[in-house]
Amino acid sequence: MKETKIVFMGTPEFAVAALQELAKKFTVAAVVTQPDRPCGRGKKTMPPAVKKAAEELGLQVIQPRKIKTSEFLELLRELSPDFIVTAAYGRILPQLVLDVPKIAALNIHASLLPRYRGAAPIHRAVMNGDTESGITIMHMDAGMDTGDIIFKEAVPIDFFDTTGNLHDKLSALGAKMIVKTIAEVLSGTAPRLRQDENLSTSAPPLCREEELINWNASAVDIHNLVRGMNPWPGAYTLLNGERLKVWSGKPEEGCSKCSGMVLSAEGDIVVSTGNGCYRITSVQPPGKKAMASSDFLRGNDLPAGTILG
Repeated sequence: MKETKIVFMGTPEFAVAALQELAKKFTVAAVVTQPDRPCGRGKKTMPPAVKKAAEELGLQVIQPRKIKTSEFLELLRELSPDFIVTAAYGRILPQLVLDVPKIAALNIHASLLPRYRGAAPIHRAVMNGDTESGITIMHMDAGMDTGDIIFKEAVPIDFFDTTGNLHDKLSALGAKMIVKTIAEVLSGTAPRLRQDENLSTSAPPLCREEELINWNASAVDIHNLVRGMNPWPGAYTLLNGERLKVWSGKPEEGCSKCSGMVLSAEGDIVVSTGNGCYRITSVQPPGKKAMASSDFLRGNDLPAGTILG
């Protein structure tokens, strides 16, 4: 299948596995990714994960600042791909771009469409306490994840899975599925199913307000928030007016006194919630690395009765 030519469009780590698998089976004519951007505290300009992977594979990398230009469109047409494959590229492709490939424009989406259309399907699935997620390979159209479905495959979400755990599972699954999908499209055996609009839900980008733990929520909802925000951007509470990130914990039954009240700080930090208690096992104080709650408590006084939030 090496004669099949693909233009791959992706940006973050999620898309790397798919690029690597496609490069083994097909000819990747070029890789389109977002421009290098400042990141981290030092705001050092860093390349996207997909760019680094593409360079390691010796592939041509294109980083347009705008994709709705005649220059970019002409470049794609000159590449003359059979397929465009996208995975978390970060922009909606206009119809003129979708019309470029000879056979199809395909997308690897990290949810079981039509559930969780949008930018943050993995985060939203964990934050909502879902028990399964999955990968959908779809034909792209000009909408937000609205194209016809080719294949879907589900994976379970464990009660203690984080967004990071689920991300890695789905990245690997998407890489396997896209290779299978292209092979079946080429052979004429791939199905095509319209999405049921009545079942659609959205997965909008995270906003800063969502990172703050609401101790009036149930312990289970807080647990889902914490693991849904792990490893990025991190859920937090306020302790003495400063942010204390909460990286892991577990809900427990118990009396619900004043929400946000520290009930115990011996080893772990047990906090009262709107329904039950939440045992915090890992935190990160400002300017420091994440640590076990027991390590945090060795250097910080946190008496029972302290109110968080």
